[in-house]
Amino acid sequence: MSNAHVDRLSPQERLALIGQLWDSLDDTDLAVTTAQQAELERRLASLAEDRDMTVTWEELKDELRQRRR
Repeated sequence: MSNAHVDRLSPQERLALIGQLWDSLDDTDLAVTTAQQAELERRLASLAEDRDMTVTWEELKDELRQRRR
């Protein structure tokens, strides 16, 4: 697809095309640097640790209501 064709697409159509292109890639198509891999592992570990501190949507709404009082 040439730039002329892409330029005729609406922003929504271009975003949809980006999504389709991204989804067409396999994990093996994307090179990850050592630093990126380390950051991904750090974030996954942080996510696992932070799950213990999660609250439900109802608990959050209750807390926000109490703060407004």
